[in-house]
Amino acid sequence: MTKIYIYCLFDQLGNFMGVYSSLKAIHRDAIKMCNRGTTSVLMLDDGSYSVPTLTLLRNTFKGKCDYVIQYMSDGAAAKIYKTKLRE
Repeated sequence: MTKIYIYCLFDQLGNFMGVYSSLKAIHRDAIKMCNRGTTSVLMLDDGSYSVPTLTLLRNTFKGKCDYVIQYMSDGAAAKIYKTKLRE
């Protein structure tokens, strides 16, 4: 049986924005959602902030399931939730 992971995107109010199977697509859309305001977009993971890149996102999610990462700027925020597709 194969492991199929899905990624859910939520806005800063917790509204569901979409479901993805591609990290590249959800990273692009999360950056697009948060790219409002005057500050750059930052990624929050376990209390530490960093500049979000696709490689960093992939490495942060590696080996984890049911995990949330938040992207934020001074104008908006987005949450990416990784979970496993269950039968």
